[in-house]
Amino acid sequence: MRVLLFGATGMVGQGVLRECLRDADVELAVTVGRTATGMRDAKLREIVHGDLSSYAGIEGELAGFGACFFCLGVSSSGMKEADYERITYGLTLAAAETLSRINPGMTFTFVSGAGTDSAEKGRIMWARVKGRTENALLRLPLEAYMFRPGLIQPMDGIKSKTQVYRILYTICGPMLPVLRWALPNLVLTTREIGRAMLAVAKHGFQKRVLETRDIRAVVGQELRTNE
Repeated sequence: MRVLLFGATGMVGQGVLRECLRDADVELAVTVGRTATGMRDAKLREIVHGDLSSYAGIEGELAGFGACFFCLGVSSSGMKEADYERITYGLTLAAAETLSRINPGMTFTFVSGAGTDSAEKGRIMWARVKGRTENALLRLPLEAYMFRPGLIQPMDGIKSKTQVYRILYTICGPMLPVLRWALPNLVLTTREIGRAMLAVAKHGFQKRVLETRDIRAVVGQELRTNE
């Protein structure tokens, strides 16, 4: 399996890339982003591309892939809706529309978030924009899946690029394993998200929108299959 990964330097993207490189079924993982990850692996190739709103010059390099994991995103904190939409909706659809034309029918997994507003009419700005993005993706000729994690426990030395999140994880990090045990449908690890994305890319899933409990169910099913 050949996979594309957008947002590989972010916290979720780092976790997904780690699982891709560890998975025997992945023969090639190609990251696309403004900066390189700095990682070295025989299965890894990186495309550094400055303008993520257009892929006209590199479309040939994006052909021949079966799955795309779109983990690119920013925090909505302090942002105006137009700016947040330009990144969350605009950059996502720029990639997805290009890939749907080059690799029609490919699996496209979008990292959304718990609480996303599918009706696009709620009072919470980020939830409306995420919902609008999800709905647009589901209309494209792709096997599109929306992943809606809640709290995320970083593992394997992975850290968020967002300073506020890094501070919060430093303070609250020791509590996350306890929360995960007490509230299993609230907390996921970066490992679980990465493994679930790969499992959905390989085998599909009965739902196109996956909440935390669904993501965990995918991982559990994959573990049972491989026993």
